[in-house]
Amino acid sequence: MPGTTQELYKAYCDLMQKAADINYASAVLSWDQETYMPPKGAEARGRQLSTLAGQAHEILTSDKFGALLKELSAKSDLSDTEKSNVRLSLEDFEKNKKLTPAFVEQMSLQISECFNAWIEARKKNDFNVFAPSLTKMVALKRQQAELYGYKAHPYDALLDEYEKDATVAMLDPIFTGIKEQIPPILAKINAAQQVDDSFFYNHFPRQQQWDFSLEVLKRMGFDFEAGRQDYSEHPFTTSFAASDVRLTTRVDESNYTSMLWSCIHEGGHGLYEQGLPESQYGFPLGSPTSLGIHESQSRFWENCVGRGLDFWSFFFPKLQSIFPEQLGNVTAEAFFKASNKVEPSLIRTEADEVTYHFHVMIRYEIEKELIQGTLGVKDLPAKWNELYNKYLGVTPPDDKSGVLQDVHWSHGSFGYFPTYTLGSFYAAQFYAKAQSDIPGLLEKIASGEMTELLHWLHEKVHKHGRRYTSEELCERITGHKLDTSFFIRYILDKYKNVYGI
Repeated sequence: MPGTTQELYKAYCDLMQKAADINYASAVLSWDQETYMPPKGAEARGRQLSTLAGQAHEILTSDKFGALLKELSAKSDLSDTEKSNVRLSLEDFEKNKKLTPAFVEQMSLQISECFNAWIEARKKNDFNVFAPSLTKMVALKRQQAELYGYKAHPYDALLDEYEKDATVAMLDPIFTGIKEQIPPILAKINAAQQVDDSFFYNHFPRQQQWDFSLEVLKRMGFDFEAGRQDYSEHPFTTSFAASDVRLTTRVDESNYTSMLWSCIHEGGHGLYEQGLPESQYGFPLGSPTSLGIHESQSRFWENCVGRGLDFWSFFFPKLQSIFPEQLGNVTAEAFFKASNKVEPSLIRTEADEVTYHFHVMIRYEIEKELIQGTLGVKDLPAKWNELYNKYLGVTPPDDKSGVLQDVHWSHGSFGYFPTYTLGSFYAAQFYAKAQSDIPGLLEKIASGEMTELLHWLHEKVHKHGRRYTSEELCERITGHKLDTSFFIRYILDKYKNVYGI
């Protein structure tokens, strides 16, 4: 093995980037699986993804790689960037080493099986089609939690996959706060006159929606020379490098909001991926901080910016010219109010900012019980419907609008959902700081000028990769650790203008 520090670091770089190449090749296949792959390709695709997952895991858990990391971590002549990469890679190594190659390949195969079962179940609107595959997935996730190890709750081991240091003990008080602080706000809104959003539910041709979404994304700063947008069953963003970022969306010609908000939301994710340092391809400092911070970027653009009156002061005349029959008698203010209508609903991705966190909390409570073993997969639909009735006062009429609506469980993404709420809270805190740091920010947004805002996000959030934890990054940006009062003030300020509360 090479002896000098720089020779050792180069050997580290070669292994990391080789594994990244494999993982990103796998990501291309996963993206294709959800966008263009013909149905009969499912079995072969599952095999391909399993093989690649095993190869990448083998590189990053080999004894050779572990010895290299330990030798490098003892070196004193690495740069700060190199030290951070090695430190984080060693943490990842020690965690990945807990999973055997056989388990990784088994999980990859199960994800492919589970995803295809979910697609079929949604087509048939029948949870029972999905249940057998999901049962096997939950068993594997319980096994994964045991392999990783945990101090208090098995769900903690899975939470840490998406939000480092997140635990049930940390999240329970946050969701308790939601149950205490949001209902009084909802009560005031419910007592006010409801806003009219009926104009959203006309016929909006697919291509015109698509074309306008591209214009919005370009104005936000999404680089279409380094990315693209396509259709999928469930909107998502994936990246193969900062120079190749893929957004997906879905279209409902009878509901304009379905595509609009998912495009802006996924655009926020995409801007984060494009803002990561290309020089750190394959390394921790070229990767997002966490899923909570990633979600802060999508919620920042979708809600703080995209659902703001200033945003629509600029965009609404353009939208109105595209859909004169549907929106000709609507004002920008009416469009803004309709975009922020608060009403209990069935679909998480289409929920308003206030009730959204009950959707997340329901999934959080269900996941805790599934991983702990106190809830069985066969009982999921009944439990789902019970919690929706309890927290939102609505009951899904069928499985597709209920327990089958999210893709996450088919991907094995248990522990992901809480990051949506964390992301919303981080977003509100970042948005308050951005307004403080950028003179006349709202006026700039109203003129369609968002370059300075994107630069602010790039400097404050994107360029750091995983150098800091979420809490460290938040404190570095705002001077405070995560503080939910920023979110409460944000929604009170917004809904004062919508409902007069």
